[in-house]
This record gives sequence, structure tokens and C-alpha cells, in this order.
Amino acid sequence: MKKTEAIKVILAKCTGCTLCVRACPFGAIAIVNKKAVIDLAKCTLCGACVDTCKFGAILLEKAVSEKKDLSAYKDVWVFCEQKKGAIQTISHELLGEGKKLAKKLGGKLCAVILGYEIEERINELSSRGADKIYVVDSPHLKFYQDDSYTNVLVKLIEEYKPEVMLCGATVIGRSLISRVAIKIDAGLTADCTGLDIDDKDKLLLQTRPAFGGNIMATIITPNHRPQMATVRHKVMKEAEIHKLHKAEVIRKSYPEDILKSRTTLLDVVEEIEETVNLAEADIIVSGGRGLGGPENFSIIKELAKVLSGAVGASRSAVDAGWIPYSHQVGQTGKTVCPKLYIACGISGQIQHLIGMQSSKVIVAINKDPDAPIFKVATYGIVGDLFEVVPALTKEFRKILKK
Repeated sequence: MKKTEAIKVILAKCTGCTLCVRACPFGAIAIVNKKAVIDLAKCTLCGACVDTCKFGAILLEKAVSEKKDLSAYKDVWVFCEQKKGAIQTISHELLGEGKKLAKKLGGKLCAVILGYEIEERINELSSRGADKIYVVDSPHLKFYQDDSYTNVLVKLIEEYKPEVMLCGATVIGRSLISRVAIKIDAGLTADCTGLDIDDKDKLLLQTRPAFGGNIMATIITPNHRPQMATVRHKVMKEAEIHKLHKAEVIRKSYPEDILKSRTTLLDVVEEIEETVNLAEADIIVSGGRGLGGPENFSIIKELAKVLSGAVGASRSAVDAGWIPYSHQVGQTGKTVCPKLYIACGISGQIQHLIGMQSSKVIVAINKDPDAPIFKVATYGIVGDLFEVVPALTKEFRKILKK
């Protein structure tokens, strides 16, 4: 039985002191006739007013859920994202990390793959260390669609009950796993950069940046299963390949009503780029506000092309409409870890640094010597990027031709 959350003001104790009004971060409290009145449409039941009230005049009743039996849940699952049948490298990273978690929990590492004509991928997942592979192969799953993928994954989880569920913090992963979490009433931590198992309680420790990256928060999910997390790309090592390793394969099929979607996919239009994929690149050249306009990204693209690298961008450049979101590096974009990262005209706000500060070598080009980007840079060039970048392009082209 679940007790509903509720909040109320005990009028006999309320003095109308206005402390609760100032404490409420949502503007949900007003003083009417010298008594506090709570607007339930605005109130989020955060409890700030309860802690502030010196007279005990506000009562908050928290919901109490029936305790679940968690003993049936076991194993670590990794949702292995595929595109046109090719397993995405974030899945290889999660299989590597998942193996460590499964060992600490005393369970098995399980891969889950949905798609169409994906039998060829089974050996790949097996060689990456999966002990079990759940496969759902259907024409309805050829392309990712929210409804069909969510329904299938929910059915699998309800039947086999994993203890931990991991997914890449990709466009597809973020869309899918949040829907699954809601349907199965599970907790979910997004954009994790670290995972571990608590030695005492055997809970999944989910670490992610918080407050704009100023602190790292470690989150646990003690009362719900599976414990679910999305993980950023390029923050963990890929699982090693062991070709002789063989996994148990569990093939499932589902009826039409589970596989159908409320939407119809008409076409898939892929972005055409001359440079390589940002998330996979060993070399990235990024541009920011300092470029002054979209037309000047041409010098960034030229340097990236000479270096056989990818083109990145800061959030401000993307928000200005100078370059598509797919190029954004940072907390709300892609996390990258290339061998060489060249930041051109990027000041280095914390939102951007979170996405690239793990790069092996960082070269910053900025005319402001006090720009924050220089604090994380391996090499800093103080100067006009419109002079420096073309000069670098010219020299690299000359050297690489030799």
C-alpha cells in the first residue's frame, strides 16, 4: 500500500513570520490573513519550508512505498546500441566496465541487442566478454523507434530481472532508457563518468558531474531494481577481445502489439561530413565564439581535414546556429577523449571543459591570455586565431606531405 505525499500548514502554530515564503525556491507560499498558504500547483514537496519554520507549523507527509523483494534481481546488463548492424563503440566500453561490476556482484555480464538481421553481431559481443546475450531480431526493430524498443526492453527486464542496467549516454540511449525507467518504476542516473560497487551493501555507485561540473556526485538506488545508468562516451576503456570466449545466447520474439510503434519512420537522412566522427576521433579541432560567425568555421574544417580529424564546437557556437548540435563538445554535448584537442577561440567555460579535459594533449588558441581554457591546456597560444590557425594548417600540410 502506498501512502500519498501531502503538505499542510497547522494554522494554530503559524505566526505569519514569512520565513517559509523566503525559503521556498518555487514561490509556492504566500501569507494570507497572517497565515501561510501553500499553492499545491507550484509546490514540489521539497521540504525547504519545513526545515525553515521555527514553530513546527508546516507538516510534510512523505510517501511510503511497499518494500520490494530485490532478491530475484541479478546480473549486469548492457544495452548494446547498433547502427545498421554495427555495434557502437560505447557498447564495447560498457561491456568492459560491466564485466568489473558483475565480478564484484558475483553475477554475469549480459549484453542486450535489438535490431534486424543482427545474428552476425553475436560473436562480436561474445568476444567482448558477455556471458549471456539477449537477442531480439525483427524487421520492426531495424531502425530505432521509441515505442517498439521501449516495449521490448521492458518485457525483457520484467522477465529476467537484471540487477544493473547500463546504456550509453547517446541520443538513442538517453531517449530509450528514460522511458524504460518510468515504465518499470526504477531509478536512473544520467551521464555517469564513473561506476563502482559498494563493498558493504553491494549497491551500484553512480558518479556524475553536478552543479555545472563543480562537484562530482555519487548516487545510489537502494530501493528499486534494476539500478540504471547512462554513461558518457570515451570515459571508460573498451572490453578486451577474447575470440575463444563463448556466451549463452537467448533469442526472444514478441507479438505485433509489442513491436508496433505509434509513429511511422518515413526516411533516415544522415548528416554528410568530410571529416571523421567526433566521438571516435583521435584528433579534434574545435571552434567557439571567437570565430565571430558561421562562415569562419571553414578555417577550423580546413585544419581538421589536413589532420584527418573531426570538427568540434562550443555550446555558444552551436546555440548561435553556426554549426549543427552534432558537433557540440561539453556537458550537454559529446564527451571526447582524443589524442589531440585543438580549441580555437573557446574561452573554456566549465560546461565545455567537462566534455574535453580528459584529452591527452590540449592546444588552446585564444587572444585573451586570461581565458580559462589555458588552465587545462597542455600548450597555449595567445594570439589571433585568424592568423594562427591558417599558419598551423599550412605547416601541417607541408610536414604531412613529406
